[in-house]
Amino acid sequence: MAISKLTRTNTLLFFFFFFFFLFCTELPTPSLAQENQSDQPYVGVNVGTDVSNLLPPSQLVSFLQLQKITHIRIYDANPDILKALSRTKIRVIISVPNNQLLAIGSSNTTAASWIDRNVVSFYPDTLITAISVGDEVLTTVPSSAPLILPAIQSLYSALVASNLHQHIKISTPHAASIILDPFPPSQAFFNQSFSSVIVPLLQFLSRTGSPLMMNLYPYYVFMQNKGVVPIDNALFKPLTPSKEMVDPNTLLHYTNVLDAMVDAAYFSMKNLNITDVVVLVTETGWPSKGDSKEPYATKDNADTYNSNLISHILGHGGTPLHPETTSSVYIYELFNEDLRSPPVSEANWGLFYGNTTPAYLLHVSGIGTFMANDTTNQTYCIAMDGFDTKTLQAALDWACGPGRANCSEIQPGESCYQPNNVKSHASYAFDSYFQKEGKAPGTCDFKGVAMITTTDPTRK
Repeated sequence: MAISKLTRTNTLLFFFFFFFFLFCTELPTPSLAQENQSDQPYVGVNVGTDVSNLLPPSQLVSFLQLQKITHIRIYDANPDILKALSRTKIRVIISVPNNQLLAIGSSNTTAASWIDRNVVSFYPDTLITAISVGDEVLTTVPSSAPLILPAIQSLYSALVASNLHQHIKISTPHAASIILDPFPPSQAFFNQSFSSVIVPLLQFLSRTGSPLMMNLYPYYVFMQNKGVVPIDNALFKPLTPSKEMVDPNTLLHYTNVLDAMVDAAYFSMKNLNITDVVVLVTETGWPSKGDSKEPYATKDNADTYNSNLISHILGHGGTPLHPETTSSVYIYELFNEDLRSPPVSEANWGLFYGNTTPAYLLHVSGIGTFMANDTTNQTYCIAMDGFDTKTLQAALDWACGPGRANCSEIQPGESCYQPNNVKSHASYAFDSYFQKEGKAPGTCDFKGVAMITTTDPTRK
C-alpha cells in the first residue's frame, strides 16, 4: 500500500534554481551503458487498492487491456491479481510490504518461500519483471533501514536458486528526499546518514543490472517552492529560453522539473562512483482535486502533467545529462483511492474513478499506444442520475437550441427516439454538443447535470 506522499516529501528541499538567458553549447556528458535499458522506455501505472468496490481481478485485467496498459506495479504480491494476469502481455512489478522486511531479511528460508509462493508459482505465465522491496523505507521507517539490504540479498539468492535472476530485477523505491541539494543537479548528493545502506545497495544494483527506483513528484516540488519554481516547469509546458533552469556548473538546460530530479539522482550516484545504474521512476503524478490549501490540484493540471509526461517518455526525451537514456515511469495511480485518509488530494491521484469512469481526459492521441483514455471517440457525455425531469429538460432544450447540438435523431420516428424519456434524450443531446465542441474542457457540464463516461449513449 502506498504511503502518504505528503509524509514522503515533507523533508524535500528544493531551493536552488538559476534562470538565465544562456545560449551556449552543453558540455559533453557520459553515457549510461545501453544494455541496462535494452527495452524501449514505457509508461506504466501503479494500482492501489484503497478503493470502494474495487474491480475483481479478472475485470481489472480486462480493463487494463482495454486501456492498452502494458506495465503495472502493485503494492504486494496479490495472488488473485497475479493469476488473472497469466498469459496476458501485461508486465508487473510485485512488492514486499515494509512489514515483511524483518522476516525476509532475517531468514533465507523465509525469502526462498516468498519467491516460491509469489514468483515461481506464476512466472513465466505471468510476466513478473521486478520486485520492489519495501517502499521509501529510509525516510518513512528509518528504523527498518538495516533490513533492506539483507532482505534484497536473501530474495536475490532465492531467485538465483530458481534460475530467475536474469529475468527478474530486485530494488527498493526511495523518496526524492534521500537526495540533498538537488538543484542544481550537479551538486546533488545522497544524505550521508543513509550511506551505510545506499553505498552497498548501489553496488548491488550495479552488479545485478537492476535499476535505482525513485518516487519523484514535481507537484510537491512546486507546492513547497511557489514563487521559485514556476508551474510551467513542473507541468512540462513549453518554455522560452529565459524560463529554462540552467545548471551553472554544467550549463545543462532543464525544461522540466522531473528531468532535473532524475539527473540529481544520476549525479548523486556518480559521486559514489556508480555510473551504470539506470533510474526507474516508480511513482509520479499529479492530483486532480485538493482542499483549499492545494489550489493547484485540479483536473486541468493533472491532465497537463500526465499527458505531457507520457509524451516526454514515449518520445524518448532522455534528460540533459543522459539524452541517450529515457527513464521509464509509473504513473501514480490507476484509480482514485477514495478510502485514503485526508488531505483531499490523497484520494485523488487516479486516472479513473473506481467504477472505471475517467477522472479526467488525458490527451495522448498520436503519441504511442498507451491509454485509451484520451480525446478519441471512446469518451462520451451523458446525463447524470438523480436530477428531476424539469432540470434535465432545461439542459436538453439549451443543447438542442442555443447549443446547436444535432438533435434530429431523437425526434419521433427517428433511430434514437427510443427510449422516449428525458434522460435518454438529454444524454444524446449532451454528447452531440460535447463531440461538436471537440470535447473541450467545460463542454460536458450543463450546470452540473452531465458527466463524462466511456459508455456510448447511442448504443442500446
